[in-house]
Amino acid sequence: MVPMVPIFPSSTPAGYVEPNATSCQQWEQPHHLFFHLGNLSLLLGLVLPTTLGLHMILLRLFLMTGCSLFITWATLYRCNLDVLVWNVIFLLVNFMHFFFLLYKRRPIKIDRELQLVYKRLFKPLHVKEALFQRLTGQFCTIQTLKKGQAYAVEDKTSVDERLSILLKGKMKVSYRGHFLHNIYSNSFIDSPEFRSTEMHRGEKFQVTIMAEENCKFLCWSRERLTYFLESDTFLNEVFRYLVGKDITNKLYSLNDPKLSDKAVKKMDRQPSLCSQLSMMQMRNSMASTSDTDDILNQILRGGSTGKCNDNIEGDS
Repeated sequence: MVPMVPIFPSSTPAGYVEPNATSCQQWEQPHHLFFHLGNLSLLLGLVLPTTLGLHMILLRLFLMTGCSLFITWATLYRCNLDVLVWNVIFLLVNFMHFFFLLYKRRPIKIDRELQLVYKRLFKPLHVKEALFQRLTGQFCTIQTLKKGQAYAVEDKTSVDERLSILLKGKMKVSYRGHFLHNIYSNSFIDSPEFRSTEMHRGEKFQVTIMAEENCKFLCWSRERLTYFLESDTFLNEVFRYLVGKDITNKLYSLNDPKLSDKAVKKMDRQPSLCSQLSMMQMRNSMASTSDTDDILNQILRGGSTGKCNDNIEGDS
């Protein structure tokens, strides 16, 4: 047998490596400085500690810088179209993320009438401006009352409609003509009713709340506010704290009706279950008995607080 010999000799010389082969016969010279600066920029962005407040913004900034350097290197020194196109795409994506992060950190302008309420009540509890704006911008209105007008009338006004914070002015709370306490600015107007009727709807105010001065107040729709708080656990806990604290302050006002506005603002006690129950028991007791004067005298002497303390000692 005679071996077959190809008629045409192979045109591939020995030792030739195809362009797409993976073996490297000879290493190229190092790339231009722009290439190394681009990789250095990517490295700096990836090693940034996540504890930095501007971590994501700085990361996107370094990635954009690296892509820009790669584009310069591919255009001026490499003349490689695919490297250029991919880095342009990466640059655009990172720029959109960078712009969105800056937009999220933009300063939030709170309405001038609400700035004091935010600084006094919500800012100390670490409520962000954006969250406060959501809370007051969707289902909240600012309303006014002239001197002598009633916010609520006992046995007539429903407690299910709203929850309000007094922004400006002063209100007087009374029961059957007997003065109970005042409500000053940056305080909830109907916090006891809001807390005591969370489980029982359809009740009426047991007191009359009257404007002693021209008043302006922030008013939420109770139904929509409750629905919104159910979707935000943090804000729900903030409201529970603020309402409880306001009830505590009103209880101290009941025990000392001559308490001044400055003294009320200085009270910074956490709400206790005892104080909240005392306020609710006071309202219920007033509505269920005809001996109004004795109850009012007991409240003014601090009887509700003493009774609560006695109950605590008895339980312990």
